[in-house]
Amino acid sequence: MYDSNRNAAPFVPLLLLMIGLLIWSGAQMFQLFSERSTLKTLLSNQAAPFAASQKMRVQLDAVASGTQRLADQGNQNARLVVEELRKRGITISPTAAPVHSPAPLDLPQPGSQTPAPAGK
Repeated sequence: MYDSNRNAAPFVPLLLLMIGLLIWSGAQMFQLFSERSTLKTLLSNQAAPFAASQKMRVQLDAVASGTQRLADQGNQNARLVVEELRKRGITISPTAAPVHSPAPLDLPQPGSQTPAPAGK
């Protein structure tokens, strides 16, 4: 008697396995591209509020350094404001340069190469 299962070639199971892996890889790739597109949209939506917050930060630093200069010149009200800020842990340096953080569009884009740190 001839047993067909015993002599069956592994072609069909391997073909099914390869088709399954191909479909799974395609679905994963589609999901990753979809998430990448969503992240790019979110990043571009944050650009305007980030720029507005940077502008507000520069204005606040200008007001704070102006208040510090007035306090240094002897203005009692400015001294009171500076002293209250100091009690709350906020120090003002009129000579310090404003702190600038990178804009969101300056962040490395996905897929770009970042240089390796020196010495490692």
